Amino acid sequence: MMLARVADSLYWIGRYIERAEHRCRLSDVMLTSTLDQNDAAVAVARRAAHAIDEAQVATDQVSAQDIAHRLVLDDDDRGSVVTALSRARENARQVRDQITSETWERLNMLYLRVTSPSAERALSRGAASFLHGIIADLHLFKGAVDATMSHGQGWRFLLLGVYLERAQLIARLLKVCFGDVAGRALLEDHATQIAVLRMACALEPYLRVYTAEVRPRYLLEFLLFDEEFPRSVRFSTQRMEDHLTGLAGPGGAPGRSRPARLAARLSARLEFADMDEIFAPSALLSSVAEECASIHDAIYETFVSYPLEQRLPA
Repeated sequence: MMLARVADSLYWIGRYIERAEHRCRLSDVMLTSTLDQNDAAVAVARRAAHAIDEAQVATDQVSAQDIAHRLVLDDDDRGSVVTALSRARENARQVRDQITSETWERLNMLYLRVTSPSAERALSRGAASFLHGIIADLHLFKGAVDATMSHGQGWRFLLLGVYLERAQLIARLLKVCFGDVAGRALLEDHATQIAVLRMACALEPYLRVYTAEVRPRYLLEFLLFDEEFPRSVRFSTQRMEDHLTGLAGPGGAPGRSRPARLAARLSARLEFADMDEIFAPSALLSSVAEECASIHDAIYETFVSYPLEQRLPA
């Protein structure tokens, strides 16, 4: 059984890395949307900002550039990109012997990029280039994790953090879009549908499945239930189940831990769900978020047993 503090650090590296990428992508879509001076574009920008828990700032009161700065480079914001990468790096530093040089170097380079004195100037002068560069480096980090780390318990804990965070973030994005009348009305606009797909890095994969026919129902179905798209909620929960099944609990038997059972239950619900029976997407999405939170709690109860004050802030 891996040490609790090591499992905890690797798990949070995965969560922080996924959180940073999601914020970069939403910030990019938000800024791009504001280039079109119309009500729909402003509404898209507002939805992108509100898809992040802490970003409850109306875009008609604060400029999109100011919101993007806060989401990306504000080190006082506990969920900003710079905060997420700083905490990921600190966790990685504490378990430096458990990760490879390639993963450490890539993460350290990302941290230096967002904490550089020139970062604010780079974001102001070319936000798209700056954000795309961070996203590309985050993809390289994940590639290094998969290609250079042994696929043992440490690798599983790191990817478990990635997929649990991803499931929660996509569920929240969909709830912001489908959870109220205003959001559903906004999704009747083609440009808005494209923007939502871009927020989830899903535009091209969606078009390969449904061709150019973009409809709110298909969009929801794809991001919730597609079993092959790596950012769908169903795909993420299946990977969570896989990794938890491969981790031995306190009793030493893989696949029998409480978090593994909870993940299997959520995965089965999504596998056998029927779009024709979903009358209230908001209720389903809220349930997914709550069950992910329960899985997180169960992971801590099962694999992490030291006092709360010794953990890094989440």
